[in-house]
Amino acid sequence: MYDRLTQKDIEKMEQEIEHRKLVVRKQALEDVKEARAHGDLSENFEYKAAKKFKNENESRIRYLEKMVKTAKVIKDDSSEDEAGLNDTVVLYIEDEGCEEEYKIVTTVRCDVLNNMISIESPMGKSLLKHKAGDRVYIAIDDRNGYYAQIKEIRKSDDETEGISRF
Repeated sequence: MYDRLTQKDIEKMEQEIEHRKLVVRKQALEDVKEARAHGDLSENFEYKAAKKFKNENESRIRYLEKMVKTAKVIKDDSSEDEAGLNDTVVLYIEDEGCEEEYKIVTTVRCDVLNNMISIESPMGKSLLKHKAGDRVYIAIDDRNGYYAQIKEIRKSDDETEGISRF
């Protein structure tokens, strides 16, 4: 499966890869070398911690490189009055009688705790290409879902939020 990413997402990932290879990797190797010099490796917590950090950094580099290599670059093709990528949508949730606000983002930038939903999520898929005033059905699974009305769409090209750390 390919991740749908914007060109800015890919650029941020490439910057992180470069930083991790040139700065973090060098420091991690130095930390391992220094901890190894402290003696008995079987009881050396510093050595184990340094090795763990080095391995986590290498794993993150591989993950980001794979994401960039397999990414499908997308652009927001929604019209000016439709919900699209990086737009904030204010919804009236009918079942609960309340309003909620969500920003529609790419999968790697989603952060549900901060109301940033993925274009791949059921809610993101339901909201894309709809206009203010539209009533949309948000499917939870094959048999369950709920209705919401789009109260407002705030357009934005803002992609300042970082890439999620997995």
